[in-house]
Amino acid sequence: MVPRRRVTIKQVAREAGISTQTVSRVLNNRPDVAAETRQRVQGVIARLGYQPSRIARSLIQGHSSTLGVVGTGLDYFGPSRTLVGIVDRATDLGYTLCLNLVRRPEANDVGQLLQDMVAQHVDGIVWAVPEVGSNREWIRERGFQLPVPVVLLSTEPHANLSTVCVDNRAGGRMATQHLIEQGYRQIGLVSGPLSWWEARQRLQGWLDALEQAGRPAGSRLVAEGDWSSASGEQGLLRLREQAPAFDALFVGNDQMALGVLRAARQIGLRVPEDLAIVSFDDIPEAAYFCPPLSTVRQEMVELGSSAVSELDRLISLAQQGELAEPRALFLQPRLIVRQSSVVAKGGCP
Repeated sequence: MVPRRRVTIKQVAREAGISTQTVSRVLNNRPDVAAETRQRVQGVIARLGYQPSRIARSLIQGHSSTLGVVGTGLDYFGPSRTLVGIVDRATDLGYTLCLNLVRRPEANDVGQLLQDMVAQHVDGIVWAVPEVGSNREWIRERGFQLPVPVVLLSTEPHANLSTVCVDNRAGGRMATQHLIEQGYRQIGLVSGPLSWWEARQRLQGWLDALEQAGRPAGSRLVAEGDWSSASGEQGLLRLREQAPAFDALFVGNDQMALGVLRAARQIGLRVPEDLAIVSFDDIPEAAYFCPPLSTVRQEMVELGSSAVSELDRLISLAQQGELAEPRALFLQPRLIVRQSSVVAKGGCP
């Protein structure tokens, strides 16, 4: 079967007996077109099945209504939910997306990726790769010289680029304060990988709460994980060797908390009677852990949505020739209290 050739704007103009400029004015809903002419052109477009070229229109109009999105780790709960928020908000605002996934979030060699994004004529870029190690070096090298606005997610605020992130430090603080208020004396931490900015912020929140309460917070109370359930299990066993008297844990994410629960059961610790646990994320399964998991909820869909809204603001200002002032937006997390941290409610049988 021979594929049908694409109908061009010249064919529409010839069929309607007018200029291509007049067809273009109809397509762009310009008011300077007679009603009869507009109706005739629309009839020809419908009959021929003409579809305007998005690329051609973007070259003429100077914008493409396309956003570039750079992400990673979509097999994990947080990044996948963030992308849902990005897609939903972009659709609401009339944007299409050009998605590029980075296999290694710690990678800093992103020059070609940025060039490819700009070559796609995107109006702006959402950089949804978490800050890990030195993977933000490209910002100092070229970030302020890009021809389109950029919004960074899950990263330390930068003076010249807008950032949107969850207030991880506040989340770590509220989790630890909850454990202190429940009467626990020695509160340990199974952290995420400390090369990640988000993990360091959660650790800092833990420190803030302990210092405010006048509690010691030495390194013996910290075990570093890698976000996986296996590292949570190993973290609990490591802490039992380093500080055997601890009676509560703040765990850097729900997946590691699952490993902590497994290890606690294996060594005969009841949760929460012998060991209280508060985690971070509030994945859908957290309410079905044994016992149900107290955790700090971060709204990842809202994170993605807010990033697109901020990028749309920057794009609109740039198109109007106005100076777009970057800003840092922090979304506030919320503590969800379940059985794993409240002794009176009891744990699993």
